[in-house]
Amino acid sequence: MLSLELEQARSEKLLLNILPAAIAQRLKANDMRIADHYASVTVMFADLINFTQISEKMSPTQLIDLLSQVFLSFDQLAEKFQVEKIKTIGDAYMVISGAPVIYADHAHRIAEMALEMKSALNEVSMKIGINLGMRIGINSGPVVAGVIGSSKFSYDLWGDTVNMASRMEDTCTPDAIQVTQATQQILQHSYTFAARTGVQVKGKGAVDTYILLGHK
Repeated sequence: MLSLELEQARSEKLLLNILPAAIAQRLKANDMRIADHYASVTVMFADLINFTQISEKMSPTQLIDLLSQVFLSFDQLAEKFQVEKIKTIGDAYMVISGAPVIYADHAHRIAEMALEMKSALNEVSMKIGINLGMRIGINSGPVVAGVIGSSKFSYDLWGDTVNMASRMEDTCTPDAIQVTQATQQILQHSYTFAARTGVQVKGKGAVDTYILLGHK
């Protein structure tokens, strides 16, 4: 009986490591078709600059150690601002605020995290003696979020809001935080921005964007 309880505790811990707590609870209650619409969230993508070239000079162990240090510092910030990490893809990092737990201040939480991520990356850079840079892209709007898979579960996001956040990262200038007009409108009274006009965005054409500079 004890071994069964230990196994259940281990399974629950594993589930909480890969899924948001609110989603894990629903799965435990046999809600196996999780697909939710959220009217307003903020999504952020962050990507390390020239990481392929940097990694070519490293051993596999050094590479994993470096990414672990960077992502651990980001994870700590995600926890601090109650932001949900969705996944890492290579050297890219993706988070959402406003789902699965709804927050009215989702854009502010992401903005605060993004600003502190720059400081966190600088600290890692100084510690390891390698000059690391990154691009950050942010967008706000509606998404569909849900769980896919039956044995390897994955909580993921879909919709144009997600795609646009990714495009903001793609087209961002080095070591900057680029946001869409949708996000800038939410944050404009609390933060300062520099406007960028005519940014060529795949599938959208020329788009006006903003670089988040800091607090007002």
